[in-house]
Amino acid sequence: MRATIMYGAGDVRIENVPDATLVEPTDVLVRVTHAAICGGDMWPYKQMQASAAGQRMGHEFIGVVDAIGAEVRSVKAGDVVIAPDAWSDGTCAFCQEGLQTSCLHGGWWASDGVDGGQGEAVRVPQADGTLVVLPVGPEDALMPSLLTLSDVMGTGHHAAVAARVGPGKTVAVVGDGAVGLCGVIAAKRLGAERIILLGSYPDRIGLARKFGATDVVSERGDEAVARVRELTGGFGAHSVLECVGHEQSTVTALSIVRPGGAVGRVGLPQHGPIPTTLATFFKNITIGGGPAPARAYIEELLPDVLESRIEPGRVFDRVTNLDGVPDGYRAMNDREAIKVLIEL
Repeated sequence: MRATIMYGAGDVRIENVPDATLVEPTDVLVRVTHAAICGGDMWPYKQMQASAAGQRMGHEFIGVVDAIGAEVRSVKAGDVVIAPDAWSDGTCAFCQEGLQTSCLHGGWWASDGVDGGQGEAVRVPQADGTLVVLPVGPEDALMPSLLTLSDVMGTGHHAAVAARVGPGKTVAVVGDGAVGLCGVIAAKRLGAERIILLGSYPDRIGLARKFGATDVVSERGDEAVARVRELTGGFGAHSVLECVGHEQSTVTALSIVRPGGAVGRVGLPQHGPIPTTLATFFKNITIGGGPAPARAYIEELLPDVLESRIEPGRVFDRVTNLDGVPDGYRAMNDREAIKVLIEL
């Protein structure tokens, strides 16, 4: 079969790899119909050291079940399924707590011999705990929005939950990428009264306003902090979603949260210690977040997508096939695309 392999920074290729096959009785074989390039994929695209072996890529996908292992009970051949960003057994202590990314028997796509989502097929370990059957066909018009539940919408929602977004609150979203835009959707869905987007790209700002952003701050650094404080009467936001991962974006997020507020960090950190710890300590700031356990949120968010109450699929502004994936990486890296949808 064909799949995406990254060999180093800026070096993405589509190559033939061994066919995905069942290995364990708890496995399912999924033929991928829709996949995506994640903003998180941009970090290795910028920084990965050259490798002769390369790295399989992709962790967001929907597909059709082609074969099932002998012990699989929750899905059957022909089902259309969505896979979250990590595979998990669904039964361990952490899965039961809604933290499938820490599953005792789980793992990440494209690692430890498991297929990546940016390919023609995937062996899904622990299928009963991992996959969710969708009540629509693979050609349904909702596929882009359904695909976001595999990661990016779940990540935006995770940031909002960690930041304790709720009715009547003022929320600030740091970052206008796909995760930040989904964070705007999540904040609106959870009842935020005011949503301030910190971003500077006109197309993304326009989409954020359609999703529910009430204010936009395009300044950066100290000027952004001053502007948010001006908009919030000097107090800062109750909830801040940090959706970038840079040191500066983290400093900004921690500087615009009001005393007693909360910051949800979902941008993959590109630095060491959390900055401004002394200031946040004396302001009683809660800092939470991490890799989103998307599996924990799919059933909650799915009805809103199926009934078009939210449309996170609008973050996809470019569609390609598998051959176009390398250029899709380039387009996202060069900010020519917010997020790329792959149709197989």
